[in-house]
Amino acid sequence: MRWKTAALLLLVLSASALAAPRVETTGPCTDSAVADAVRKALAPQGYRVILDDGSTVDLWPPAQIQSSAKTREDATYPLAPSLFFGVIHFAKNARDARGNAISPGTYNLRYELQPNDGNHLGTSPTRDFLLLVPTAADTNPAESYSFDQVIHLSEQVTGKKHPAVFNLVPADAQQFPSVVTDSGDHIILFFRVKTQSGELPLALVVKGTTEE
Repeated sequence: MRWKTAALLLLVLSASALAAPRVETTGPCTDSAVADAVRKALAPQGYRVILDDGSTVDLWPPAQIQSSAKTREDATYPLAPSLFFGVIHFAKNARDARGNAISPGTYNLRYELQPNDGNHLGTSPTRDFLLLVPTAADTNPAESYSFDQVIHLSEQVTGKKHPAVFNLVPADAQQFPSVVTDSGDHIILFFRVKTQSGELPLALVVKGTTEE
């Protein structure tokens, strides 16, 4: 009987550890590793994604962003290159869209378009990405960077000659905020960000890799 009870408990724990991902709202970002100017630029409410393995990803988007005309016709979102896009925190080891290891911790986010060249052809469903950059190296949310500068900052996160990238995909959900696992086992957070003219719906792949 004891063995059966222990086996049942193990099954229950295993099932709970692999529960469907979900999202909760959180309070403001209070991480001291984030510069004061950055924290002041964040929305007062964040999102916590509880992944299928029980680990968490916290996202604090900007309080407001400046949307603009798409810089390229094949861009999914009307966002300017290097735009500050908030702060993200990984409670445990993670992987970016290319499978690069991401250490637990807090990072700033910057928007960029993937280069449209032979090295990246067909590697993701969209060209829109958020790049992780070290909080200590990016203390002014109003700062604009060149493409090469953003890449260099993000390479400090991976320790490789490739930035830490997370894919933005079309925001086709019916509910915001929400979390969906797609047919490719990508866990996607759907949320909205305030703009100068309303709200912009977005979808960020917080777990899962794209094709190499």
